[in-house]
Amino acid sequence: MTSRQLLDRLYKELLTDVSLRDQDGETTEEFRVAGRGEMHLSILIETMRREGYEMMCSNPRVLFKEIDGVKCEPMERVTLDVPSEFVGAVVEKLGQRKGDLLEMNPLGTRMRIEYSIPSRCLFGYRSEFLTATHGEGIMNTIFDGYQPYRGEVVMRFTGSLVASEDGETTRYGLYNTQERGNLFVGPQTPVYEGLIVGETPKNEDISVNPCKKKQLTAIRSAGADVKLLLTPPVIFSLEEAIEFITDDELIEVTPKSIRLRKKILNTELRMKAMMKARREAGK
Repeated sequence: MTSRQLLDRLYKELLTDVSLRDQDGETTEEFRVAGRGEMHLSILIETMRREGYEMMCSNPRVLFKEIDGVKCEPMERVTLDVPSEFVGAVVEKLGQRKGDLLEMNPLGTRMRIEYSIPSRCLFGYRSEFLTATHGEGIMNTIFDGYQPYRGEVVMRFTGSLVASEDGETTRYGLYNTQERGNLFVGPQTPVYEGLIVGETPKNEDISVNPCKKKQLTAIRSAGADVKLLLTPPVIFSLEEAIEFITDDELIEVTPKSIRLRKKILNTELRMKAMMKARREAGK
């Protein structure tokens, strides 16, 4: 697969999808594709994946506009119908995402809530919303114009478990890794340095070695690994992967798999870049 083949496929899509836009990126192997939301873009990526194309995708970003010299962002008017007992959890999460409460009206045992919220702040929220309402919530959104940019907002409070070396995962290595958080891979899975193999509740990335093997002795054998109990790995769909990744992560899409990885694979280089970003943010 070459960048030229990928570009030709995108041009072909532009002939039939009038709402799609394509621009050159910073390099000849990078393209910026604009569409009408996460679902629109995920359908395109999934279609190309099934056709045999391979690519890496970043997290989605909204398109800003400058109006009267002010940086403005797209807004959404969100209508939610939720059971009354889950209202508190929904209101708390939307408040963290810079949402403004407009109306709240009871409807029997349910509550109808309306919010005005930046479009970018809804990225990744639909799955959270279904979890918070135990699958009983209903959410509808509609474009509500542009308003001045509301500043940075943290929408993910967890970190990533990142493989520190190439190899094949072992039951012993995964057993030690799962103590740090949730796993995304199972035993005997090929991994490489920089691949995201899990999620940690701490708001920072942790380098782990899921390929670690047990040291064999006279009384400890490789067969003893079967006694180690592993939690089933979380398998992401393409839409869930798009919602999960942050600015320094990518989705590796192939016809056979969907994997998450860091933009900078080398652990040492990634740590240096992270420290540099923190120093610049502190200035």
